[in-house]
Amino acid sequence: MATSRSAAFAGSLERTSRAVGGYFRDFTTSSPARFAILVFVSLILIFTALLSLPIATEGRSHTPLADALFTAVSTICVTGLSTVDMATHWSAFGHAVIFVGVNIGALGALTLASLLGLVISRRLGLRAKLMAAGDTNPLRSHGGPVNESQTVRLGEVGQLLRVIALSTLLIEAVVAVLLYVPILSAGYSWLDALWIAPYYAAMSFTNTGFTPTVGGLESFHTNYFFLSVIMMSVFLGSIGFPVIYALSRQLRAPKRWPLHTKLTLITTVILFVAGGVVFLILEYGNPATWGESDAWDTTFQAFFLSAMTRSGGFSVIDPGHLYESSMLAASMLMFVGGGSASTAGGIKVTTLAVLALAVWSEAKGRRSVEVFGRRIPSDVQRVAVAVLAWGATIVALSTIIIAQITKAPLSSVLFDVISAFATVGLSTGLTATLPDPAIYVLAVTIFMGRVGTVTLAAAVAATSRSQHYALPVERPIVG
Repeated sequence: MATSRSAAFAGSLERTSRAVGGYFRDFTTSSPARFAILVFVSLILIFTALLSLPIATEGRSHTPLADALFTAVSTICVTGLSTVDMATHWSAFGHAVIFVGVNIGALGALTLASLLGLVISRRLGLRAKLMAAGDTNPLRSHGGPVNESQTVRLGEVGQLLRVIALSTLLIEAVVAVLLYVPILSAGYSWLDALWIAPYYAAMSFTNTGFTPTVGGLESFHTNYFFLSVIMMSVFLGSIGFPVIYALSRQLRAPKRWPLHTKLTLITTVILFVAGGVVFLILEYGNPATWGESDAWDTTFQAFFLSAMTRSGGFSVIDPGHLYESSMLAASMLMFVGGGSASTAGGIKVTTLAVLALAVWSEAKGRRSVEVFGRRIPSDVQRVAVAVLAWGATIVALSTIIIAQITKAPLSSVLFDVISAFATVGLSTGLTATLPDPAIYVLAVTIFMGRVGTVTLAAAVAATSRSQHYALPVERPIVG
């Protein structure tokens, strides 16, 4: 009798295990967007617990829940905003946790899961490819048809994952080597430089912007080589892994680059140059920033700030000392962000490019949006409009709530909220003074910005049913 009961229990347990495993497999493939959100939330909770440990702080004390949670969100979402002094608050263990967290968060939840599967099994099944494809092209998260030439074909996902892993390791290693000597020349010991260099390399390539040194970049504000390396690392992280993958295959054949690669690179360069020129003009006479510096330093710092608004988050000056006109310009650049499927946030440069091309085509009276001999389909244009509207809504709501809680100047609140949404990390100083309710609101803003407006929309619409009929057409008056 006991043997039969044990056998029945074992059989029941096996059936339950299979059912749970089947549900999990179906969940990861039928709704990769929701799975990504679940993984990100789980990682945030784990890192909140780790950062709450006394061993994570320099003084071996418990970090308040709001600060630990906010730092975990900022770490996993590669943002760089902080409510504590990153250089003095955290211990070696805490810095190690943050270093690991930003590299995990930079890869993306679905990409990380697929990479682990590739390492373990040395091959990718269809489910793993579909999961990774959701990270390389967010449009695959919705139920409609997707043109595989938009980014990376499904059959190339395995190659892309290898490029992601290798490029992350290689770029961060090269950047760390290049930064080692400038860190030594700034007065740090060779032992300190051994961990400061990789830390800065990770924070720049992942576009996080945390600084492990007291005073941030103050020790390097005239070290143009150090700042140039940081800028290049931020640029490589912000253009996106699909672009890096395309360049690794066809670097010398620009005409054969995918449309996504062309739009990303061209728009990024245009915004970088335009931002630098705008900051140079607006801040040229501001004594609180670089108005009293020589022409070369002023020009360099203007373009450095332009590069950091792409999502880098590093700053030589205090953004709170910018003129309000410059703060508005920086907010606009931060809102756009970097490339799709990158470590940067914002609505993405390709979204801006598609919207600009649609406006131009409408002004010229063209029926379709065309560029570089290709036609951009209407569903991509609709997604671009939705991303813009959803992003603006998130920023507006967060700004209103935090402004009401803190009664702080609107320009400062708007700047920090957009920095949070776009996972940039620049701050006017407001974030470090926020009360706990405002900290939680800003943490939610960071999460929604990192997970992505398209992914959030796809997660909500994952179970939507197809409509097999069409309603009568009626045109409202627009404009």
